[in-house]
Amino acid sequence: MLYPRISSNEHYREIPEVVPNENSDDILKLSDAKNYLYLINPANIRTKRAYLKAIADTNFDMITIDLFFNDEPLTAKDIEQLKRKANGRKRLIISYVNIGAAENWRYYWNRSWKLNDPTWIKKKYVGYEDEFYVEFWHEDWKKIIYGNNDSYLKKILDAGFDGAFLDNVEAYYFLYNK
Repeated sequence: MLYPRISSNEHYREIPEVVPNENSDDILKLSDAKNYLYLINPANIRTKRAYLKAIADTNFDMITIDLFFNDEPLTAKDIEQLKRKANGRKRLIISYVNIGAAENWRYYWNRSWKLNDPTWIKKKYVGYEDEFYVEFWHEDWKKIIYGNNDSYLKKILDAGFDGAFLDNVEAYYFLYNK
């Protein structure tokens, strides 16, 4: 799935007032979705409660959000209240994961890290001052993302998301193609 940028919502901060192709269908798989909300940098929403209510009050079929709201992970109870559209029908809730870039505000970040230390942090992500492209195939990065109880994907599973959207999968291209 691609999430096109539009000038009025370039950083995916807003919940549009109009749901395109709104429907009253239950959404049980991605191919059922006729519309989506991609909200990874919510603006002007100060509390988690207000954030969850703003999302719950929509009729989007599929919603992609971050696992965290202001550094606080969403819980299974939080996600469960989002799994129904305002019209009562089922929808899918997908978690955003930046697989190809490390973000220095995330729970996993070590303050001593810098470019090339550890070796898998390879390049500044132009346009995102707090992010670094990583060699996502490196064992140490993979341990952060999956395979243990403190991993990013374990937290997503524990929260009850229906799936994960992997962003920056093209990091290899930006690292090793001139």
